[in-house]
Parts: sequence; structure tokens; C-alpha cells
Amino acid sequence: MTVKEELSQVQTLLKMEQEEDLEQYKLKSAKSPIAERKKSGLCWYPIAITATEIGFGGKVVVEIERQGGRDQLHLFQTGKAASIFTNSHNDQGHNSNQLSGVIMTLKRNKLTLATNKEDLPDWIEAGKLGIDLTFDEMSYREMEYALKKVIETEGTRLAQLREVLYGVQPAAFKPNIPFRPVPQLNDSQNEAVKNIEAARDVAIIHGPPGTGKTTTLVQAVLRTLESEKRLLVCAPSNTAVDLLTEKIAEQGVNVIRIGHPSRVSEMLLQHTLDAQIMNHRDYKNLKLLRRNAEEYKSMAFQHKRKFGWEEREQRRLLKEESKMMLQEADEIERYIIDDLLSRVQVITCTLVGSANRVIRHLTYDTVFIDEAAQALEPGCWIPITRANRVVLAGDHFQLPPTVKSEKADRLGLSRTLFEKCIDRQPNVAVMLKTQYRMHHQIMTFSNKRFYGGELKAHESVHFSDLHHFNPAFTEGLAVEFIDTAGCGYNEQSFSETSSVANPEEADLLIKHLQQLLQQFPKTEDENGRENKLRIGVISPYRAQINYLKDQIEQIPELHELTLKKLLSVGTVDSFQGQERDIIYISMVRSNDRGEIGFLADIRRMNVGMTRAKKKLVIVGESATLTYDPFYQEFVQYTEDIGAYRSAWELIND
Repeated sequence: MTVKEELSQVQTLLKMEQEEDLEQYKLKSAKSPIAERKKSGLCWYPIAITATEIGFGGKVVVEIERQGGRDQLHLFQTGKAASIFTNSHNDQGHNSNQLSGVIMTLKRNKLTLATNKEDLPDWIEAGKLGIDLTFDEMSYREMEYALKKVIETEGTRLAQLREVLYGVQPAAFKPNIPFRPVPQLNDSQNEAVKNIEAARDVAIIHGPPGTGKTTTLVQAVLRTLESEKRLLVCAPSNTAVDLLTEKIAEQGVNVIRIGHPSRVSEMLLQHTLDAQIMNHRDYKNLKLLRRNAEEYKSMAFQHKRKFGWEEREQRRLLKEESKMMLQEADEIERYIIDDLLSRVQVITCTLVGSANRVIRHLTYDTVFIDEAAQALEPGCWIPITRANRVVLAGDHFQLPPTVKSEKADRLGLSRTLFEKCIDRQPNVAVMLKTQYRMHHQIMTFSNKRFYGGELKAHESVHFSDLHHFNPAFTEGLAVEFIDTAGCGYNEQSFSETSSVANPEEADLLIKHLQQLLQQFPKTEDENGRENKLRIGVISPYRAQINYLKDQIEQIPELHELTLKKLLSVGTVDSFQGQERDIIYISMVRSNDRGEIGFLADIRRMNVGMTRAKKKLVIVGESATLTYDPFYQEFVQYTEDIGAYRSAWELIND
């Protein structure tokens, strides 16, 4: 396949994914009653409109407060499309009366929606109101547009980058550049920064778990700013963008966060575009014009008993005056934004956010994309179309991007641009080799299996086990595999959810956890602070997670730990980018067919294992697991280091 044919194939797979995503959305939302949509996190109902104001382009911005289900979990987030509805016609909340918009800000039970209308419709006053998340067509539209641009371009810098990233042309580097090592970085981290400084087209930071990828990326940004005026720094998720924004801002860099942050902290809020506009010297003029425009508009629509030609003309003039003021306010806002962007050093946003209307006209010498191995390829092309050079950071041996269409996944949509580039241009990548998170026994298996044995545990963590919390703790093993073979702990499947559980395995895990915690009485450090072990319990199956959570809730000492946020239970995905002192993994699968389902996705297992800092405990049934060579190697590894235990030892304790 040529590069263009390969990209056209990606285009086809993206369309497939969009159709599947839309189908799933319809099943969850469009055909469901309000109560079900609320339960799925796709709806707030009832709501109240607590304030309105005129936003950019004269469009109404409404503030909404949730009136019911205030503690219910939801999937609302900034940048998502949503629409206000009324139930005045039926209790399903589906009728032609809908007001669409985009979520601008979000707090616990409040959000602001930038609508696409200049006036609120009359039906807003009738019946109870709710707000639904609507299908996110905009992200797909931007990805499709970027792909089309990449495919069609000829004789441009983007065409060159396309050929380099796909391995058709060799990547170019500046020869023999002088390099000043960054004092706070280790050798491989400095090597990665040096590689970025020398790269003319593309450079990759390959960051295995715990190797300081974000730290290296931030230092690379600082070093790049010495020779470039303005950079774009992106990631696929809002959480990753927030972390980068904070880390870059801590270095004294002038940074603007486009899009509203998911973590509402003072540090982040002051770097949002909205906050910087409000702090601008000309903002008071903008605010005054908008307030006056609102007053003129209100005067125009005041009720009058007599309404003749004079009153009609007066209304027309007031509306005209309001419109002119709003246009002037928009011009001032555009000037403020242009002024802020002309002085900014780093712009941070999600991949799709790089096409935001306020920055989509900008170009950059370098774009940095963090977590690139977790991003769909079409998403990465959105910022790359605006760049002269690209730096990718991530680890293709950890979680891949989420793909909802099984067919698109099977045909390669989950294969990322990061993977393609590192496979076809291996010389552009530098792997970080010192990890600062986990005991060497926890690291060793993943290191051999995924990283060619090149990782080294830093001396600060090499032998760091649970002695730190209790010097009397003498077991000395940082890894344990508890084998339930022969115990008759068979999995139970739930056909309606295609999930699997293994209650007896879960009970055994909880027993082991309780026994382990008995060896760690509450202790305090020299400053009188309690030493707190942080524990994570992971399972690949939702049914098992639910069972574990229910059981833990009934055990007072464990439930207390969950309330203190010292014990958490979840999927591998929920622990991505995190770490815990102790990690337990319940493997669940136990059958005589050797079926392990999506445990076969060994990248997920790599993530699960490498969340642990001081202790990793895996509970599973070897007879089922070892049908797969990966788990056969793991069980062999635990036997080699003396970390293998039969569940019978625990049962008979």
C-alpha cells in the first residue's frame, strides 16, 4: 500500500467507528426514558436556568444548575455538545423543542452552555427542563478534515511530514549540535532532549512506566522555547493536558490552556483563556459594552400596552443599537485574544481542541503530543497539520486508544501513529531507561517481556518494599502469584453484560489483603503524620469489580480505607498513569477450555502490573492462564524468584 492508500484505509475505519459510536449513543440515549438516561450519566433532569449572558458573536450563554440527582455520576465534560429539552409534551423528554450548544464550563452541579441562538426560545418557560449530552459529531468532523488535508496535500511541509512519519523518507537530524545536559535529568532523559533538539522532522520519547516521561517532556519544552517563540502542547485527554499545563506553568512559562480544565484548581484556572481575557486591561470595556447591549435588548422587548409605528421604530432602533454594541464587543474580544496569543509561549489543549476557533489559524514550529500511543491516529493529525515539526511521547506497550467498533479495531484503527512511526523510523526514538516507581522484582518481568531488559530500577526504589511501613515486616518478596488451581473456583458469566466474575477468587484476594494489612499497624513519621499505605485492587471484569466493592463495603476496616481514599477498586484503564504502594490483580478466568478473553491483551496486563511500587499480588488460576505463552512466562518467573504460592496455603491458614 502507498501512504495515501494507507491513510484512505484509516479514513474508512474512522467512518466505521463513527457509525458504531452513533449507534451506541442512540441505544443509550435517544431511545431511552429520562430515568435511564440519567442513570447512564447522559442527562441532567430536572434543571434550572440560573443566569444568562451574551457571549461571543451575540449568542446566548446559559448557566444551568442540576436540581435532582445531584450526587449522580455523569459523563458531561467541557467541549461536549449538549441540548436543553422540555418535557412539556411527553415524559420521554423527546420533542422538537431543543436548544443545542457546547458545554463551556463545568462544576459539580453547574455548567454553562454556549448556545447557537441569539435569543432564548419561548418554550424555555414551559414545563420542566433537562439537558442531554448529544452525539459528538465535531470531533469526528475535525479528524476527517485533518485526514483529508493530509491525503490531498502535495509539495508542502505537511506532505514531507506525512512521508517521514510513515517511514517513506528518512527523518533528518542536525549534525553535531552542541548540547548542554539538563542537570535534573538522568542520562537517557538527557539523550531524549538532545534527540529532540537535533530533530528536523520528528522525535519520539518512549517512556515505559515510572521513567519520568512527563518530566522529560517538560524539560524538552523549556529547551525548545530557547529557540522558538510559541509551541503547541497536546494530549488526547483533558486530564493529561491539565497535568502538562500545571507542570509547564510551574517553570514560569507563559501558558494558555484552551478548553476548560477537568481538574478545577487555582493554578489551572488562571491559565485558561477565559481567565486571561478577564485579566486583560481592555476587559472592562468589553464587559461594559455587553452589559449595555443586554440592557438595550431588554428595553426593546419591554411589554407595551400601545404598540404602534413609533413604538415599533423605537424597538428597531434599540435592537440595532444593541447589535452594534455586541459587534464592537466582539471586535474588542478578538483584539484581546490576538494580543494574548501574540505573547503566549505555550498553548496547551486536547488534540481536537487544537482546531478551536480561536487558535485554528495559528501555525507552530513544533507541536508536542503526549500520550500519543493512546491517541487515535486521525486525532494526532489535527495538530500536526499546523506544525513544522512534531515530538511524540508515550509507550506503545501500555493502553491503546479506545475503539468502539470491533471491526474497525480488528482492521487496525487502534494502531497509532506513534506505533507506525517508531516501527518504521526506530532511529527517531529514545527510550527512557531508569524507572523511579517500583521494586526491581515488580519491574523485571515487564522489563524482559516488553522493554528488551533495558530498564534499570533507580537505587531509591530498587529494594524499596513494605519495610518502609513496618521494619518488622520480613517477607521480603515484592511479587506474589497466588494460584487457585485445583480449588474449584470456577468463573461465572453474565450473558446480558458479557462480563465474568469469580466470587471465591475475590474472597481469597480479600482474605490475603486483610492478613497483609494486619502486619501494618498505624505508625507515624518524624513529623507526627500517619504513614498511609495506598492500595489498588484491579480486575479486568466489571462484574468482578462490583463483587469486590460490595464485599469490601461489608468489612469495616477495609471500608474505612475506601472512605479515606487509601483503597480503590477499578479496571486497568482507571489506574492508567497512577501508582499505588500495593496492587492486587484478580484475573477471574477459570475454565477447562483455556479461554482467557481479553486477558489476551497483554498491554493491559503490563499497565496493571506496573502500577505497584512496593508489592504486587496476582490471584489467578494457572491451568487456564498458562494456555497463553505470556502468562506461562509470568508463572515461570514467579517460580524462579520464589514468589509462587498455592491458594491452599491461604485456605488452610
